[in-house]
Amino acid sequence: MAIDERPQAPVRPPRGEWVAPRPRNFPSPAARVRRWQRLFARLLSITDTIVIAMAVFGAQIARIGFGEKLVIAGVPDDNVAVTYAFVSVVMVLGWALSLRLFGTRDYKIIGTGVVEYKRVTNATFSFFGVFAILAFALQAPIGRSYLLVALPVGWALLVLSRWMWRKWLIGRRRRGRLLSHAVLVGDRASSIHVAQQIQRDPGCGLAIVGAITEHGSTDVALTEDIPVIGDWQHVLENVDRARADTVVVTGNHSLTPRQLRELGWGLEERRASLIVAPALTDVAGPRIHSTPVAGLPLIHVDYPEFTGIHRFLKRASDVFGALVLILLASPIMIAVAIAVKSTSRGPLFYGQERVGRKGVPFKMWKFRSMIVGADDQLKSLLDAQGTSDRPLFKVTNDPRITPVGRFIRRYSLDELPQLFNVLDGSMSLVGPRPQVAAEVALYEGGAHRRLFVRPGISGLWQVSGRSDLDWADAIRLDLYYVENWSLTGDLIILWRTLRAVVAKDGAY
Repeated sequence: MAIDERPQAPVRPPRGEWVAPRPRNFPSPAARVRRWQRLFARLLSITDTIVIAMAVFGAQIARIGFGEKLVIAGVPDDNVAVTYAFVSVVMVLGWALSLRLFGTRDYKIIGTGVVEYKRVTNATFSFFGVFAILAFALQAPIGRSYLLVALPVGWALLVLSRWMWRKWLIGRRRRGRLLSHAVLVGDRASSIHVAQQIQRDPGCGLAIVGAITEHGSTDVALTEDIPVIGDWQHVLENVDRARADTVVVTGNHSLTPRQLRELGWGLEERRASLIVAPALTDVAGPRIHSTPVAGLPLIHVDYPEFTGIHRFLKRASDVFGALVLILLASPIMIAVAIAVKSTSRGPLFYGQERVGRKGVPFKMWKFRSMIVGADDQLKSLLDAQGTSDRPLFKVTNDPRITPVGRFIRRYSLDELPQLFNVLDGSMSLVGPRPQVAAEVALYEGGAHRRLFVRPGISGLWQVSGRSDLDWADAIRLDLYYVENWSLTGDLIILWRTLRAVVAKDGAY
């Protein structure tokens, strides 16, 4: 079973020139896309079943063995004894069914975002909840150690296998394969905005092949690589000629409700996808709820919540995670401390005042990686670099850094003492990077929303380019984190942090 990875790029017509419509017996673009999506979902199903079986039978072998039997006392008339192998088979099948029922292989969520991982998690814990209730109702004394091994190991293997498949899929998409070819329909300004957002993420699975605007081909090209291919009066014909399998309707257009309804009917006949892109951006799915009211699909947007159970869960995960990491990293911290003290004059730790949650200043700690008096030289170095008037004060090829400091910075080992900042509540494991007061003074507009949550040791912008990002991208990513925080998102960022540190991306 192999996925057809041959390039599926449509024939993009030059401006003012059309490709002939496809013959009747030519498979539609949507059919080709659906074919590889079904094959990919089938591969995911096979992999899911394999890793579940590995976890369940591995737990049985490790904790129970193959010879043990389980007596089910709650069966009417008489006790029934079954082998643990039979219980394991039931668990594997039930777990796999739960993944299917929760839509974990829906093509709309595969390959991007955290919804796929959330559904896998919800399906896993829901299945174990139902399994535990049935075991209690049937008075089946299933070994606790058996379940306590199968559950976390199986969940971890599922997430890992999904992540590996996602990396494979994104790699193919970046090379122009396994893509949906989309046409934008809307006014120029909205279409340009949507195109920029989509093109920021080349692994999202959408390749924009053209735009349909009010005035059609008399308009200039939407962007350098996105031509305008037609007007609103002939949308379906333009979609056919562009051989697109997806239509993205952008905001601020003059299409009437009837035109949109007829567009949906026409795309349904072609088995093509219809996506409506609202003007609201940088808001994640969990905060968006669609409610049909009098035939109108109204979108409700929740405000970010940092109180009650959300705040408790965030703080509890920070404390637990910091304690575990301190325990694991203690040998490394001891080695770094010895290296810093033995190779340069000055204190072991460097404390700098940063601006924390709600603008409250705090002292952030690091292993010292620079010479004594480095702060006094910062302004002159920034002036020489020409960046003294910009946020994110970074000096490229900084001469103040010691040889040991350069090594520990490269692998972010200098930031390990910030785990104690997490314990005292001034920082979080994940959050916007804490900045000095001079940088905060340069904030404009909504940038102050970064201060709504505790600053973090790691964050979304650190794992998306670190110091290589400019200020606008860094602030956009930090604000996205603030607006869409979730525990699942934090776990993903921590995992990506480890990868970014190993890859040494953007570390100065």
